[in-house]
Parts: sequence; structure tokens; C-alpha cells
Amino acid sequence: MAHENKVLRSMETPGRERCVDLFQRPGGTFGYEEYRRELEDGRGWYPIGFYAERLFTSEKSALDDAVINVSWLKDVLGSS
Repeated sequence: MAHENKVLRSMETPGRERCVDLFQRPGGTFGYEEYRRELEDGRGWYPIGFYAERLFTSEKSALDDAVINVSWLKDVLGSS
């Protein structure tokens, strides 16, 4: 994900080892990416979903697609 994108929402698994960032691009389109990290190594987050290039016209449509494609996201959203 390019650094100029604005993260609108970041959703993490309970163990904080995976997250999905929902973002808006400077041109107004929306997208998302799934990341993982190893808490003990401290090197940060790594993209693992490779969804960032998908384009959506609304935040809701990006989130709906993320729920379909990221297996754990529906459970996380249901518990919040």
C-alpha cells in the first residue's frame, strides 16, 4: 500500500498477529490489505493478502470484499 493512502480503519485479530487496513487513496478510491506480524521479532507488519490493488468506489464495498476474502475478519467484526 502506498504511503499516501489514508488508513480509515485497522482491524486486528485478538492475538494481534494479523490485521486488515481499510484505506482511501488520494484519487478517492478505496481499498484494503491484510497484514501479519511476528510479535517476538519486532520487524513490523508484512502484506500477505495482496489485495491492495483492488479498487472500490466506497468504503463499504471495500469492507464487504475484505469480509469475503479474509477468513478471520467476519469473526472479528462480529465480536466488536
